[in-house]
Amino acid sequence: MTIHRAVVARVRLLTSSMARITFHGEGLAAFRSTGVGDEYVRLFFPHGPDRTDVSLPDSTDNGGWVTPEGRPEAPVRTYTVRAARPEDGEIDIDFVLHGHGTASGWAAAARPGDVIGLNSPTGLYSPPADLGWQVLVSDLSGLPAVGRLIEGTPDGVATRAVLEVPDPSCVPPLPDRPGVRVARTHGGNGHGPSRLAELVAAAIPPGTDLTGGYVWVAGQTNALRDVRRYLRKELKLPAERFKVVGYWIPGADTWTERYRALPDAVRSELSSMWDNPSAAAEEAEDLTIRYEERLSTLGL
Repeated sequence: MTIHRAVVARVRLLTSSMARITFHGEGLAAFRSTGVGDEYVRLFFPHGPDRTDVSLPDSTDNGGWVTPEGRPEAPVRTYTVRAARPEDGEIDIDFVLHGHGTASGWAAAARPGDVIGLNSPTGLYSPPADLGWQVLVSDLSGLPAVGRLIEGTPDGVATRAVLEVPDPSCVPPLPDRPGVRVARTHGGNGHGPSRLAELVAAAIPPGTDLTGGYVWVAGQTNALRDVRRYLRKELKLPAERFKVVGYWIPGADTWTERYRALPDAVRSELSSMWDNPSAAAEEAEDLTIRYEERLSTLGL
């Protein structure tokens, strides 16, 4: 993994609640996109008022990073790469502007010359070889990935995108591709209860012929627990036929504090659930369901 230094080149307001920020600079010369539509990076933000002073960490041999001794730790957030243009040395990242939080606050004031750090990208979308149709479901946080996934979908693959957004003004234009249908519903996104699980069940009801299908769902993390359970336990989808990706958590700023406040025995119980790193993909999905169920009983 490489940590790159990126400089803001342009800022464009897509909607009243989303801005596209284009990054460039010599630090991106070694950036290599995976080409996967939902690839994501960790962004390292300035730790103080100087928007060009970023405490970039050093990458480690195990794929992580460490802050150099004597330097402040940079705030870190995870974001999707909306577009990568290696020929121009640029990448685009879309930010939801919701009025609070480290990343949103930084993006709302972003201007050319601002500096951030970002690591090498990782993609999660992995449809099967026999892909004939797919369903993409997300809230506002997943729209950048949905747009790029639609752009990269092969001709002949029927795609249904179901989007939960606060209101119609929040949705930037999506690529117009043959075979793509887009439906929108209003709600969720921190403005009310998320309906992502309901939307997934309506788009793929029990009895659906799942041959050649793939399901990709992203958005509010705790709302996706019911989605994963539905796809795996009720529809009996094998792990290679779906991907559920949590993008954000209500009260994220206090989540870690609440987790650390758990009794030592409970935290040990939770961490021990992942003691078998060689578990097969099928087992990993079932383990994730058990882990998420335990978090729910703990109010997390």
